[in-house]
Amino acid sequence: MTAFGLAQLGPVAGPRIFGLAGDVPVTPDAPEARQWLREELAKAPYEAARPTWFDRASQGFLDWINSLAASGDGSLADWLPVVAVVLILAALVAGWLLFGAPRLARRRKAGSDLFGTIDQRSSAEMRTAADAAASRGDWSLACEEIFRALARGLAERTVLSVTPGTTAHDFAARARLAFPPSGPALALAADTFDRVRYLEQAGTEPDYRALAALEAELRAASPVALTPPAALAEAGRS
Repeated sequence: MTAFGLAQLGPVAGPRIFGLAGDVPVTPDAPEARQWLREELAKAPYEAARPTWFDRASQGFLDWINSLAASGDGSLADWLPVVAVVLILAALVAGWLLFGAPRLARRRKAGSDLFGTIDQRSSAEMRTAADAAASRGDWSLACEEIFRALARGLAERTVLSVTPGTTAHDFAARARLAFPPSGPALALAADTFDRVRYLEQAGTEPDYRALAALEAELRAASPVALTPPAALAEAGRS
């Protein structure tokens, strides 16, 4: 093709080439680039790869562990603080399991054991149960309930305590020290309780009435001041 021919094609081909380059920009400006980035990151694969709260919490814990290292050179000294913290926590947990939990369980059992039965009711609840049994004519159950209410009531007032293994007669003997005038009635009450509870003899209405009167009497009475054992021992030596 002659130079004259190229000169004729130039005005026609030139605009097409420049027009094509202008339609497909290779380098976007800043706002357009940010828009493209937001659209790309909004796609499902990027959303799935975003860290969850558990990932962030785990990473935070690992960062805290790493911050405990002293020298930061990866030696054994870096992990000494971590090992010390772990050993202390393990010792605390083991100590609570070995001493705290069993002792708490024993204390709860000791406070709930009442003449061989685990009973967590209050004295008022036991009195209510005794009245309900008496209204049905179940005098044996009524006698048991009112005697338990008597013992639980004195324990609630911290007059004396009923520990596992305490029998009805043990309780009556100790209660007689706090309430001397009621000593005979307490011994009779223990006999009644053992008779209906262990000998399976039927309780009677007079049995229940006597026990209920004794329970009400001791609930309203004030115990005598008991001499401490140390003072008794000192008096015996003098």
